Amino acid sequence: MNIPQENPAYTYQINPDLAQIDWDYIISLFFKIEWKHRKAEEIAAAFKNSTTTLFVFKDDKVIAFGRVVGDGRYYAMLADIVVDPDYQGQGLGKYLVTTLNNQLVDYHFVNLSAAPGADNFYKSMGWKKQTTAFIWPQGPKQLRQHCEPE
Repeated sequence: MNIPQENPAYTYQINPDLAQIDWDYIISLFFKIEWKHRKAEEIAAAFKNSTTTLFVFKDDKVIAFGRVVGDGRYYAMLADIVVDPDYQGQGLGKYLVTTLNNQLVDYHFVNLSAAPGADNFYKSMGWKKQTTAFIWPQGPKQLRQHCEPE
């Protein structure tokens, strides 16, 4: 999969020093896209435990990020693919997904959970809906947004 062209106005960092990330600001980006159930210390720990992280900066400000959760060889899941709404439509989401996916050569399964309404975005890059995936809903919102009707 080809990596979309990088914008020279931005800095792209795979696996940066996570101690340098302003996690309170990251949480503000989650709120900005209406993913409101995150805490700074928890998301920092989640990124620390990820196999790959990717951040995009405009000057010193994070404008996009994503990560891979995986076992290092067989199974991986792209997670927390976030682009600041002020910078959406510039190919940053595609860059995140493609760059992270390109790190996963010869894995048996690579998947992701898409935000509601993002199907066409992922399908446009060649992702397919999985017929054998299941979720244990963590509440009525997940049941409503991520599960097929009974």
